[in-house]
This record gives sequence, C-alpha cells and structure tokens, in this order.
Amino acid sequence: MAKDDPPAFRLDCGVTWLNLLATRGRAFGARPAERLPGPGRFAEWLELCELAPVRPPDQDDLDRARLLRETLRPIALAAVDGRPPDGEDVRGLAGFLGEDDAVDLSVDGRLVRSAPPDARVALARIARQAVDHLTGPQRNDLKVCPEDDCRGVFVDPVGRRRWCPSPACASRGRVRALRARRAAEAKTQDG
Repeated sequence: MAKDDPPAFRLDCGVTWLNLLATRGRAFGARPAERLPGPGRFAEWLELCELAPVRPPDQDDLDRARLLRETLRPIALAAVDGRPPDGEDVRGLAGFLGEDDAVDLSVDGRLVRSAPPDARVALARIARQAVDHLTGPQRNDLKVCPEDDCRGVFVDPVGRRRWCPSPACASRGRVRALRARRAAEAKTQDG
C-alpha cells in the first residue's frame, strides 16, 4: 500500500530558519525526504511557525522557499565548520532580505506581530533570523548531525548533543558505533 502522507515536519532544530532546512530530510542521502511537496504543505509549515501570510502561498512562493532553504544550507554548514561561506550563497541570501516588513505589534494574550502580507515577506523574516543568528555569537551554538545522509544543522547551546534531534539519526549512529566496537573486539580476540 502506497503512503501518500508526506513526512512529518521537523520543528525541533532550535529556530525557525533551521526548521526550514529540515523541510528536506536526509538532504545528502540517495532519497531525500521533501516535506514541502506543494504550496498547501508550505502553508501548513508557515502556520506551524506562526508565519502564516495573509495571502496563501502559491507555487512561486514554494519555489522561493526551497531556494532560500538550499541557499541557507551551505552557509549554515560553513558556519559550523568555521569557514567563510561562498560569496554567491551570501549574495543569494541578501536577495531575500529586501522585502518591506512593517513591524506592527499587538497584545493578544501575549506579544504578537502582524501576519506577513505574503510568503515573500514571511521568507524575508526567516532570512533575517538566519542572518542575525549567523552573524552573532549564537552561531557558535550550531552543530551538524554526523550522519552522512542527514547533515542536519541544529542549535546545541550546551554542546552535549551528538546527533540532530531526529531519533532515527541517533539510533543509526549508536547501532553503527556498537557494530564497530564489536568488530574491534572480535579482531582483538582473533589477533
């Protein structure tokens, strides 16, 4: 029986811009998991991130979201590796920052910001969050999952996490480490 449900959203990477990166799971594997297959799913994701725009996103907005995601990914990985990002990626990111976004705050049981008028402004907010994170001291809290097919970037302010928040990555990593220990022990006993 075919499964039509797209993979569940990952909203556990620490900040919205990193959760955007997680909308494409196992990005470096043979079969990446696209969590934004259409504009409707993109609208759902924006709603969960409290960035639902007044005008629902269309296919062009989805294409732009995927472009932002894939522009941010190498910049984030460069930050984790402590190397400068590619200039072309930085110029691409700067292209997302130009949207007008008047700050309109109100109180509705808590402090709230007005909804973005459209997905372009929502993406500009995400891009600004990424820039603020990547250019400030919080960039030192970024970590990357060591699983080759994942390489998901997440916030680890305490510095204790080894894998991304996905239980699958931690499980695969632990199984691989156990097998390596057992193989080493067997080799020591045989040698």
